[in-house]
Amino acid sequence: MRRVFIVGVGMTRFGKHPDQSYKQLAVTAARAALDDAGLSATAVESAFVANALGASTTHQEMIAGQVALRSLGIADIPVINVENACASASSALHLAWMSVASGAVDVSLAVGCEVMTSAPKADVARAIGRGLDVETYAEGDAPTGRSAFMELYASLARNYMERTGCTSRVFAEVAAKNYRHGAANELAQFGAELDAVAVLASRSIIDPLTLLMCSPFSDGAAAAVIVCEDVLARCTGRPVEVLASVISSGSADPSVDGNAVVKASRRAYETAGIGPADLSLVELHDAVAPAEVWEYEDLGLAAPGDGPKLVAERATSLGGRIPVNPSGGLVARGHPIGATGLGQIHEAVVQLRGQAGPRQIDGARLALTQNAGGFVELDNAAIAIHILGSTD
Repeated sequence: MRRVFIVGVGMTRFGKHPDQSYKQLAVTAARAALDDAGLSATAVESAFVANALGASTTHQEMIAGQVALRSLGIADIPVINVENACASASSALHLAWMSVASGAVDVSLAVGCEVMTSAPKADVARAIGRGLDVETYAEGDAPTGRSAFMELYASLARNYMERTGCTSRVFAEVAAKNYRHGAANELAQFGAELDAVAVLASRSIIDPLTLLMCSPFSDGAAAAVIVCEDVLARCTGRPVEVLASVISSGSADPSVDGNAVVKASRRAYETAGIGPADLSLVELHDAVAPAEVWEYEDLGLAAPGDGPKLVAERATSLGGRIPVNPSGGLVARGHPIGATGLGQIHEAVVQLRGQAGPRQIDGARLALTQNAGGFVELDNAAIAIHILGSTD
């Protein structure tokens, strides 16, 4: 396998874009990534375009990637549409990485895009809920306007609280931390100087989740240009190396030897030749704030049951020992499902380049991103782990 580098990233602001179509958002992010790389659209030899909800929101099905990229002049190459629940964009990156690492192509493009806010909220919630086994979780299991995922996440949060003694105050501290981080990110949907009291006082969704603990509906796009080592001399963008790219479909029995996040992250650490203690930052999948706490443990950042200790020590805040979600995470940066994974990659790249402005992590050298999608029984249906390294 060849060494692989990200040489360009692009991202729209995540949030509400009522005046922007799916095509416009995708093209904006893709063009920005190509410009960042210093490469033209004609240099791209394969493209992987992620989208999860288009059939329900924009009604563009099956050829969304070809439709979006044609206006960039990208044609006569493989354009593959990728749908893998909330892990769609990171799955697109994995496929682009594979195409370059294998030697099939020298330059590949990964794009993720989603439009959620222009469709009726109830329709979007129902579409998100179909990321579960529909024979087990019927669409009627959740109240109108709320996806069945909230019921599932709330149950997992209550189980975690019972098992570890964690309190809802801990979850609120995590959410407040991510809103503070989002305030320093010009591409984030939300950002504010909130405290845990304000998070707990926001509208109850389902115990123990409050509104400000939950990721919002979002529109947005993100993209990355991936190349082999031989192409680096043609690029103007500062390269970041992909040290590991791991996709897993979930564990048959998470209670035996760990869930999908545990297994995939172990494989990624082994491939990259590092451990959790070596990381400079982590972007993880906080679809709800409580998930961030148990994912600290799944990723090896804390021992089992010790996730709340990281929060109490402010270790995962900017300036802490291991900043988590410096972009604001899904809760604050936003969660346009088909773009989220590449939004994480965008943050990792700008941090490793030293280009993150007021949220820059001093001396950032290694970054991990964790993007989850869907559930089958009690484990994520899709997990993507990427480890990136600075080349400076």
